[in-house]
Amino acid sequence: MVDQLIMPAITQIPGLDVDFLSNEPANVATTIQLLLVLTVLSLAPSILILMTSFTRIVIVLSFVRQGLATQSMPPNQVLIGLALFLTFFIMAPIFAEVNEQALTPFLDGELTQEEALEQAAIPMKEFMAKHTREKDLALFMGYAGMERPQSLDDIPLTALIPAFAISELKTAFQIGFLIFVPFLVIDMIVASVLMSMGMMMLPPVMIALPFKILLFVLVDGWYLIVQSLLLSFS
Repeated sequence: MVDQLIMPAITQIPGLDVDFLSNEPANVATTIQLLLVLTVLSLAPSILILMTSFTRIVIVLSFVRQGLATQSMPPNQVLIGLALFLTFFIMAPIFAEVNEQALTPFLDGELTQEEALEQAAIPMKEFMAKHTREKDLALFMGYAGMERPQSLDDIPLTALIPAFAISELKTAFQIGFLIFVPFLVIDMIVASVLMSMGMMMLPPVMIALPFKILLFVLVDGWYLIVQSLLLSFS
């Protein structure tokens, strides 16, 4: 009885038929290429984060906010927006080179899609290789069983991108440590003063906050932070 109830439901399941509406290989290939382009566009945020200066910038700016102990000030939208525009500013020469060597010739019909992608990867690989530690790159090259590269062409993006990402994380945390030091000194001084005055019930963080902001404003902190970030990529 149960089988008789299940079988009609199974037979009513619709089938799935994928049709490219063309019997010509050229049209089918174009459709597949379009699907690949849409896939790449969906991965654009990840590409922006992992292949540019965005990672280092946004982490350093987050460390500044945590060091100041201002919680949500500046808000996330401001930090991410500033990080994006700084990324576009730093990456402008690389993007211009990609446009000149790959995008414009491709749109003019001088390069195929594969050739354009290869040309576009060259400036990006040069930028990432410049800011990637040899130790980090050797980790992924060795894990994949690859030989020591003799030139940039011998380094695949599958190894260079994660090596660049962890190098950026390490650099960002090193800068973050240097940012935290003066704020930590202020916290320790304020805590010592409060303890010497017997005001142990008063939160040192709340008292130290205006002094942190005052110090940050007096030394023109945002200018120094942005200047340091720009110099770190020069």
